Amino acid sequence: MLRPPMPAFHHRDFTAGHLAETKDGRRVTVCLPARDEEATVAAIVATVVADLVEGHPLVDEVLVVDDGSRDHTAAIARGAGARVVRADGQGKGAAMWTGAFEAEGDIVAFCDADVRQFSSSFVVGLLGPLLTDDDIGFVKAFYERPYEGRPGEGGRVTELVAKPLLRRLFPHLASVLQPLAGECAGRREVLERLPFVEGYGVDLGLVIDVAARFGAAALAQVDLGHREHRNRPLEELAPQAEAVLATALARAGLADAVPECPPLVEVAAYLGKTA
Repeated sequence: MLRPPMPAFHHRDFTAGHLAETKDGRRVTVCLPARDEEATVAAIVATVVADLVEGHPLVDEVLVVDDGSRDHTAAIARGAGARVVRADGQGKGAAMWTGAFEAEGDIVAFCDADVRQFSSSFVVGLLGPLLTDDDIGFVKAFYERPYEGRPGEGGRVTELVAKPLLRRLFPHLASVLQPLAGECAGRREVLERLPFVEGYGVDLGLVIDVAARFGAAALAQVDLGHREHRNRPLEELAPQAEAVLATALARAGLADAVPECPPLVEVAAYLGKTA
């Protein structure tokens, strides 16, 4: 894997104890957007609580956004120690936007809720650049992602759609290794100024929008090592690929806008005017 020219880190560059000492009063939220993830969400929440809330005072809040689950995701997450809020089922991006709206943290780290063998080092790695470098505003993960036990074959929409689009339409972002990674983190003052694409295009949209508004230098990447999650069969990937394509074309000015949630600063201004 080529080392990207933008700032890149490894999760082993940071420890929870050291980062807890550098918080300087800043609050941290870990947010898990989740839909029908009762099989995995409890272990993730419990790991973060045990290691990074109780073990080290690094994380102040674990927030699960239940995005229209039909199973027991909400109750199981709450029982494991998370605060649970409800989203309206409009898609991953809308759930992330709800999480950013509800989060109490000055820094918000997003993690997927379907990850197996979750490690608290994922969160430590995402938070490290933000807590140690004031010039970094948004962090994106990359990792080894096997498919059905085979290394190097995960991330099919990433390799076949997202990365070629970045190379062609946004060459200054061609070094982003996994633009669709669900693990990312940002400062509140960055996140609240960005629109969130409602559906699967949100991850690519955030990368493009951070660079457009704050400059590519505000982006950093972190190697989280090895990640396993629920891999979807090929026939279920078409909607995701189409959403990623639509987002890239819209951001490049080559197609109509995609549905998105407005920047939180606009919502705050509106609520202030109507209060």
